[in-house]
Amino acid sequence: MAPVKISHVVSFSSQDPRYPVENLLNPDNPRRPWLSCPQDKSGQLKVELQLERAVPIGYIDVGNCGCAFLQIDVGRSSWPLDRPFVTLLPATMLMSLTDSKQGKNRSGVRMFKDDAVAHACNPSTLGDRG
Repeated sequence: MAPVKISHVVSFSSQDPRYPVENLLNPDNPRRPWLSCPQDKSGQLKVELQLERAVPIGYIDVGNCGCAFLQIDVGRSSWPLDRPFVTLLPATMLMSLTDSKQGKNRSGVRMFKDDAVAHACNPSTLGDRG
């Protein structure tokens, strides 16, 4: 299945003005990351993205820029606001503790396929938002 385009950013927790969340929308320039605001010391970044259409998700490729852990939750824009998203990719380590502390191996691409993507999410519940 061909990649699905991200149509827009619904919400986000923080961004660096030099590396805004909109960088996630530009597949032609993968070298422009989304980073947190330098004053944000929470240690977490969250984004909700709207895909161009609802699709079953069989794989995800993620470009990393200094992120130690990643979790991906998905849902549908048609769901009620109080309905929680479903975990597609459980919390996954992208950097070792040593690499994180030493600032090593901060960038790369991880590919998650069928065995890593939660099978609890069936195509009828998967969606267009995550």
